[in-house]
Amino acid sequence: LTLGGGDSSDEDAMSARLTSDLWVSAYLNRLRLANIAHYVVAKGDPTAGAVAVKLATLDGQARAFQRSYDLATDGRVWVILADGGEADVDAVLARQRARDPDLWVIEVEDRAGRTLLDQPGLD
Repeated sequence: LTLGGGDSSDEDAMSARLTSDLWVSAYLNRLRLANIAHYVVAKGDPTAGAVAVKLATLDGQARAFQRSYDLATDGRVWVILADGGEADVDAVLARQRARDPDLWVIEVEDRAGRTLLDQPGLD
């Protein structure tokens, strides 16, 4: 969205970031439309809470993702926070949540390992 005369400082001032609850709502809707089981394990701050996504592949293994800033691309990317046995990944997420009570935790269950985090609009 560009407003005004195209001055980049005006564009920076006008750019807005989605609130966490709006992003989570959109993500859950995409998962639902793809018939991927999902659960909100922990609700975080609705405005600015960070989001962690746990993928359980239903074979005892899991992977947790969090968003991080990538200096090389000057953008936000999803990175692996933890990978391994589901209990170990759950323990990492519990520690993260203890340090950051504003953290959202979304659990996705999919044998094929789909999270949809690589789709446009979810970065």
